[in-house]
Amino acid sequence: MTVIQPSEKTSQIRQSKTLIQTAWRQFKRDKIALLGLIILGLLILAVIVGPWVYGISPTEIDFVNSLSSPTIKHPFGTNDLGQDQLARLLIGGRVSLTVGVAAMAVAILLGTLVGAIAGFYGGIIDSILMRLTDLFISLPQLPVLLLVIYLFRESIKQIVGPEVGIFLLIIIVVGGLNWMSVARLVRASFLTTREQDFVTAAKAIGASSKRLIWVHILPNVLSPVIVAATLAVGTAIITESTLSFLGLGFPPDVPTWGRMLYDAQNYLETAPYLALFPGLAIFLTVLSINAVGDGLRDALDPQSH
Repeated sequence: MTVIQPSEKTSQIRQSKTLIQTAWRQFKRDKIALLGLIILGLLILAVIVGPWVYGISPTEIDFVNSLSSPTIKHPFGTNDLGQDQLARLLIGGRVSLTVGVAAMAVAILLGTLVGAIAGFYGGIIDSILMRLTDLFISLPQLPVLLLVIYLFRESIKQIVGPEVGIFLLIIIVVGGLNWMSVARLVRASFLTTREQDFVTAAKAIGASSKRLIWVHILPNVLSPVIVAATLAVGTAIITESTLSFLGLGFPPDVPTWGRMLYDAQNYLETAPYLALFPGLAIFLTVLSINAVGDGLRDALDPQSH
């Protein structure tokens, strides 16, 4: 009787499923991380489905109900134009979360690319890329961010429009100033992994450098990248909120959470709810993302299993 051995691909799939199941069991043990995941899931569900369920226009102006306190009709009150704050909060959440995810993708892509090349090739390439990383780390991020936004926002607005222009500029600049920690993590993992036996064996059978990087080494160093990705989303949301609060973010008709805080600063004494609800949304989102990131770090750490 002939026993058919499973293919290498099937074995890898089974191994991946086992690792995911083990990580999920470890993640569930962390009650704070699990609570963060639930809160984050509810927030994402609210901003995706909420505007259709709630049904009130976030742009409709009603001066009769201007600066109305929270009521049954307007649970989060209205702003100085009579616009419903809950409707604006739900729509603004879409923009803020999209900016966070897009900026995270830019940071992870740049950081992974730089870290992988530096860690794999080493030598002079490693030295040059790490000095470049040190240079970016030494930059004062907020002043540089404000300077770039101030210098280029009008030009990019004229090219692709105010909303799309500011969106692209913010995600590129925020992502471009937050890739350094990812690069260091990936480089350190590559330096360790490239010396292992399976990489040596792949070299011996003639695997190219590209295949060694993307097929053999990178999948084994994804754990720190995943954790860094979750934390980068929170950083990007806070940065976008800061820009909007300073008046350098999206235009007034795009109600991001940061823009809502900016609009509320003149009514802190007379209508504090204008700042309370968007501030609470930012706080809960970033806190839950950080909790999930910490839980993933522990779950993906082999030493914690």
